[in-house]
Amino acid sequence: MGNSALGIIETRGMVAAIQAVDTMVKAANVEVLGMEKIGSGLVTVMVNGDVGAVKAAVDAGSESAQKLGEVTAAIVIPKPHDDIGILVSKK
Repeated sequence: MGNSALGIIETRGMVAAIQAVDTMVKAANVEVLGMEKIGSGLVTVMVNGDVGAVKAAVDAGSESAQKLGEVTAAIVIPKPHDDIGILVSKK
């Protein structure tokens, strides 16, 4: 993942997750890495880009998703270890 940051938002419900990722890519220069359906209605969306862009995207996406459903987690990981790339490879 190099020097980029990883941004993750987890929601309860697909609609809120789609809203989150749409807002994230419109709010900042980030790339969508993928989406995971975890179970029990939990959906995780992941983006990467430079730290500032990912922070702006996660903030905007979380706020937007919260209007439609529950945001259960949101995190920005600056300079994630390269081994994390195995877990969040683009699909």
